[in-house]
Amino acid sequence: MVDDPVLFRQGGFRLVARLRGVEDLRADEGQVSRLREFAQRQDGPADRLVEWLAREPGNRERFERALSGEATEATTATTATDEAPELREFMAVVEATPYWVDRRRLEKGARAITRAGLLGLFPLGDMSLMGGYLASRATKALVGTGEIERRATKRLVETAAWWIDVTTPGAMDRHSSGFRAAVDIRVVHAHVRRAMNSREDWDYERWDRPVNQVQTAGTLLLFSLVYVFGTQLLGLRYSEQERADILHLWRYIGWLMGVDEELLPADEDDAWRLLWLLAATEFIPDDDSKRLAKALVESHAAIGEGRGAAGKVLAHVNVQVHSAISRLVLGKENADFLELPDDPVAQAAVVAVAGVNFAAETARRFIPGATAVQELLGGVGRRRYLKRLHEVFKLDTTLRQHVRAA
Repeated sequence: MVDDPVLFRQGGFRLVARLRGVEDLRADEGQVSRLREFAQRQDGPADRLVEWLAREPGNRERFERALSGEATEATTATTATDEAPELREFMAVVEATPYWVDRRRLEKGARAITRAGLLGLFPLGDMSLMGGYLASRATKALVGTGEIERRATKRLVETAAWWIDVTTPGAMDRHSSGFRAAVDIRVVHAHVRRAMNSREDWDYERWDRPVNQVQTAGTLLLFSLVYVFGTQLLGLRYSEQERADILHLWRYIGWLMGVDEELLPADEDDAWRLLWLLAATEFIPDDDSKRLAKALVESHAAIGEGRGAAGKVLAHVNVQVHSAISRLVLGKENADFLELPDDPVAQAAVVAVAGVNFAAETARRFIPGATAVQELLGGVGRRRYLKRLHEVFKLDTTLRQHVRAA
């Protein structure tokens, strides 16, 4: 058996090892070897599409029309795909809904996520993104584009906007914004792969294939399983069926993102075992992990810019709270390596707030109609927040700027 990774020996994930039984999570050498095969796999349909997009400037517009389903007098999505095998192949893949997709469960999973409202943004940044920086091989593509360090704040809010898009009820319908967002990020990943594969300094032996299947599956787990676990640690409560529905929603999002079917967890047990494997084989932080963590922490401090003395206090509190959440979840060894601030007072405050949330959530479960009201309020808060993000940051929903950066 493989040794238990640090992530499951410290911090919040140690609870998982105790409650589920670490023996049920551990993988053997054969399973590790099988997982490592996917580190050499990329995404054929998306990669071929990107090569086609690069041939002629007009191909980008043809792809946009095909994805949106729009038609013009000169052409339609159907004729466009008939003319371009790469586009036809890609559209056939993303439009072929897997047999296991249950639309009712997608809706239920989205509603359960929506109920968290803006509280869900804390585990998204402090656990999912920060935890992802522990995977040093995956960070190489991020550092290679230079985007994370130069535009850390904007990338953080763009990630939040993307996450809201794909987790909004009804978002996974064919012509909805969430479906489009999931497919768009798949194409962005392919552009990044193309750029990194063209670099002479890419070290395939040490870093594997850029944005490979293992790394994409890891991203999926950080946004699904780690998100659910993170909100639970902050006091939110879900039924077993709600957790299953959330993971079902993300299984389909992962499928649209191009994750191989073998790496798409079918249930929560699958997801925990895969996360254990990833923590044991991928979560090996290095200096780039520190650089990215520092950039994320500095983005939290940016909230105080231009607000004078009060802004400095707000920035300090914001950094300490976000860092406290990361520390409580990722554990001391990982947090120390990432050089996250260590404030016991902030950590105690986070635990106290989690206790208050847990009490409120317990009451919600016994009050008729309270869950529906919370879903409504959470949805309103998310919509207002998303509108504000677009107003302040002028977000590029087409993701074209990331394609140019790659």
